[in-house]
Amino acid sequence: MTWNVNGLRSALKKGLPEVLKKTRPQVVLLQEVRAFPEDLPAPWADPPRWHVVWNPAEKPGYSGTAIWSRSPIEVLERGLGGPDQEGRVIVARTGGVVVGCLYLPSGSSSEARQTVKDRMLDEFTAWAEPWRKKSEPVCLAGDFNVAPTERDIYHWKSNQKTSGFLPHERAWFADLLQRGWYDPVRDQAGEHDGPYTWWSNRGQARALDRGWRIDHWLLNEAAKCRSSRPNVHREHSLGVSDHAPVTIDLEIN
Repeated sequence: MTWNVNGLRSALKKGLPEVLKKTRPQVVLLQEVRAFPEDLPAPWADPPRWHVVWNPAEKPGYSGTAIWSRSPIEVLERGLGGPDQEGRVIVARTGGVVVGCLYLPSGSSSEARQTVKDRMLDEFTAWAEPWRKKSEPVCLAGDFNVAPTERDIYHWKSNQKTSGFLPHERAWFADLLQRGWYDPVRDQAGEHDGPYTWWSNRGQARALDRGWRIDHWLLNEAAKCRSSRPNVHREHSLGVSDHAPVTIDLEIN
């Protein structure tokens, strides 16, 4: 499961534990944690029966990622080969698979943040290539803050100059697929619009299902061969986060 929880402390109060009981994931990739582990209520700094690694941002209450797994976790990398002050990337091996938990920046707040985002997108392409070529299953997942095509955003006509749907951002995602990364959710959905994974809090967007698909799984060839049942759990996100959790099944030897 990958899920932008829009603040872990808030999500824990609003029903995240109940969602985990219903969906029973073996590995959970969390984005926008927005907390240091010691800030979390007991027992969630070290949740029972989970192995956990954290990558909080240096700035309190901002960004941050985490991986929870029922199996031991071997951390392989934090960041894109350099400092990760905003806590946006963790790569780890757990349960027979390599997982990357990713929270790519939004550029919607200012031109300066769009510049930060564009730089990270460029760095990501080169950084991801060695992971794609691995013979073992590799899954990169999280909030990419990019809707790849017109099928992935309800109001696509009016958002062509909006960060997250800019032409160069869509071209960047398309290039990842051309290189050999696999998008299981789009493959299953085919030519249908959606499924969306994020909804604005304005204009009854969630109730009317007028959202964006910006939370993704990208699989290398070894993971693709073992994957099935991609699913966007829109119903489970109600009241917990403005993003939906997205799951896949992986058959592991």
